[in-house]
Amino acid sequence: MTKTLRILIVDDDVDLGALLKEYLEAEGFAADVVHNGIEGTDAALSGAYDAVILDIMLPGRGGVEVLQRIRLTSKVPVIMLTAKGDHVDRVIGLEIGADDYVPKPCYPRELVARLRAVLRRTGEGAPQEEDVLRLDRLRVQVPQRKVDWDGSPMELTTTEFNFLQILLQAGDRVVSKDELSERGLGRAREPYDRSVDVHMSHLRRKFAEAAGDAVTIETVRGIGYRVQR
Repeated sequence: MTKTLRILIVDDDVDLGALLKEYLEAEGFAADVVHNGIEGTDAALSGAYDAVILDIMLPGRGGVEVLQRIRLTSKVPVIMLTAKGDHVDRVIGLEIGADDYVPKPCYPRELVARLRAVLRRTGEGAPQEEDVLRLDRLRVQVPQRKVDWDGSPMELTTTEFNFLQILLQAGDRVVSKDELSERGLGRAREPYDRSVDVHMSHLRRKFAEAAGDAVTIETVRGIGYRVQR
């Protein structure tokens, strides 16, 4: 029997929350709605949900702070709802650890497509080509979605893990930004979309902290990225 995935919606717009809940449930998900950041934080950290849809503008506690608190202890996938054209909020959300974003006005069909892509990337029912990927003292356990450097765990977001897996499996091949977006984010890269670059920058910082310069993610100008070996 297929597990029913539970989705948490955190949005102070009561009508939109009800609409999204109805649409998600029609698509086979179970969904709950909370309308402020404090309740949203508690619910997201309860372990009861498979993904969170999180608005930026919330009473009680803003969406950015909610996301920060979630990422202190949880890897639950988070899709942020941002104001149309507000690139600052999008970049901040991605820097903190959001897995994707959807601009408002929010179209339920697009949101569900993004949600399914994020859930596929968490390994929910997705086949894996290799169980363990290695580079120097880096070990990536693919089915368990765990990463460690020299035996010490590294905390990566869902998207960071996906990008790392794609780069390691590519070997010496340069992986284009379009491919990273398609495979890692589950969507085509849009003009002026810096999501891939932001996630990659965050991944680089984590490697610098854990491994110094032992693992280098090289930028190939005008094309994409590869891991230097």
